Amino acid sequence: MREASMLDVSGADLEDLRSRLRATRWATPWPVPGWTAGTDGDELKRLVGYWASAYDWRKQEAAINALPHHYAEIDGTTVHYLRYDGEREGALPILLANGWPSTFLELTGLAERLSSSSGHGGTVIVPSLPGYGLAPQLPAVGAPPFTHDVWHRLMSDELGFARYGAHGSDIGAGDVARLAQAYPASVAGLHVLDVARPPHYDPASLTVDEQAYLDAEEAWEVEERGYSHQQQTRPLTLAQGLSDSPSGLLAWILEKYRAWSDCGGDVSTRFSDDFLLTQASLYWFTNAISTSFRPYYERAHRLVPPVERVEVPTAVALFPADLGGRFPRSWAERAYHVTRYTRMPRGGHFAAHEEPDLLAADITEFFRDLD
Repeated sequence: MREASMLDVSGADLEDLRSRLRATRWATPWPVPGWTAGTDGDELKRLVGYWASAYDWRKQEAAINALPHHYAEIDGTTVHYLRYDGEREGALPILLANGWPSTFLELTGLAERLSSSSGHGGTVIVPSLPGYGLAPQLPAVGAPPFTHDVWHRLMSDELGFARYGAHGSDIGAGDVARLAQAYPASVAGLHVLDVARPPHYDPASLTVDEQAYLDAEEAWEVEERGYSHQQQTRPLTLAQGLSDSPSGLLAWILEKYRAWSDCGGDVSTRFSDDFLLTQASLYWFTNAISTSFRPYYERAHRLVPPVERVEVPTAVALFPADLGGRFPRSWAERAYHVTRYTRMPRGGHFAAHEEPDLLAADITEFFRDLD
């Protein structure tokens, strides 16, 4: 283990970003209202103007550098993680994993709550997904080591935790499910906001609620799944445009922060301009949007191990505005040993930022009996 080097964006790179933003060539608008056909042009122009002028990256950079960063070298790759030491002796360590289009920043408030004596109290580890932000991508596509293997090595070999818990959302939920599936003797429990589709099931066995969920999921995929189809089929074509245009990058992820959060159509009710632009800036300055698409491509092409059956105790927390609808407990039980199932009153895909108190309380209560 070694201390992480500081994030230090050069003045030239910062000016290059601002210059590109000021020189944005705007798409020709359509005569449709607001967000009807994608990111609202007026809102995007407002944010781009702020990003190019008044947004204070140096303030955000200093705040990021003040976080408890560490690096480890595992299986030929560099792993970046945050470590929040627990305030309660003997409490189970917990690994937290984010999804797309997030970064480790989304999880800092949750980690602080969980590591405190008023919360779970155990040490909390927040590893960056490979290829996201400060973590390089894994060296090979479709070959070991996989993310879950690297994270187990981090927790057990590098940090010395013989037993630990794990939480994840979206892509991170898939990775921690594989972690629990592959290392059940080490993973004491699993807490997720999403579950993998069961690999095998008889359609005739579906309950009424399960069929209703799958019908809603199919309708959502027709309306909303275009981003995922592109990212899993021809991601590098899209990545080139987003890696060259900061306004394009912001448009791509801003639309998801609005569509997938419990914001009622007004993204500012859940996320400040500074939060959104700091997430976009992290993707921009680390040139990570391309590598952030890799999990979509690898999963779609069966280049990572599938989630078949997770036998460790599993808690599922469903936030009403999360993408894809809310599945019934019986659907999760087809591939997971579900011991806790919670429908949250509010919140969405970015629950760790939107509703950190609700999420921290649910995680704390679940792991309390597993210490």
